[in-house]
Amino acid sequence: MTNIGLPRRSRRRGATQRRRKTPSGGRFDFDRWLDRAVDIAVITALVVGGVALVLHLVL
Repeated sequence: MTNIGLPRRSRRRGATQRRRKTPSGGRFDFDRWLDRAVDIAVITALVVGGVALVLHLVL
């Protein structure tokens, strides 16, 4: 199956390409910090939920 509207040289395959992150930008540092904060929040929520479940089942 061919793409009618696109010339051969600009045919796209697969997912959309993402922009490469540059470590020199301030946004990159903030994104990395935010990812770390979300990871910590999710792990904390899982631990608290697990402890609450165990205490509920035991007591």
